[in-house]
Amino acid sequence: MGGMPLNDMPWWRWRTHVRSALHMLSDPVFQRDVWLAGVDGYGDVTDAVYRLVEDTWLDNWSAEKYVGTIFRDSQEAALVDTAVLRVLRIMHQVGPDAPVSAYVDHPGWPEAVRAARDAHVRMAASDGEEPDTPPKSLEVLRIVTRSA
Repeated sequence: MGGMPLNDMPWWRWRTHVRSALHMLSDPVFQRDVWLAGVDGYGDVTDAVYRLVEDTWLDNWSAEKYVGTIFRDSQEAALVDTAVLRVLRIMHQVGPDAPVSAYVDHPGWPEAVRAARDAHVRMAASDGEEPDTPPKSLEVLRIVTRSA
């Protein structure tokens, strides 16, 4: 996560995981060149959704609950909530073990990508990062969340 100020949020590791997931879910070029191509080291859609909701339980309650700990403000939280709802709706329709193509070919996928992009851009800007850099591998994510 480059120059992201990792330790300025109390639950920065969770923020890092949410940002990683949103970054991958928001980038159609990444999805085509990495997920659909089967490139190792980045997981798949299910892995990204898991990072989005695993610790935060955003599949059970609003991101607003985490303003001040994971999210900087209510606008970030609202954008994340929108992205989570759109992605989870598709996951429930196609199934968590569906191939990546089932997600990206779903008629609601462009809307989910757009919502993830809105949340990703807002969070990246809040962290002083460029939102258009390629997503980092899961190994880099592990290293970043172990250090700091």
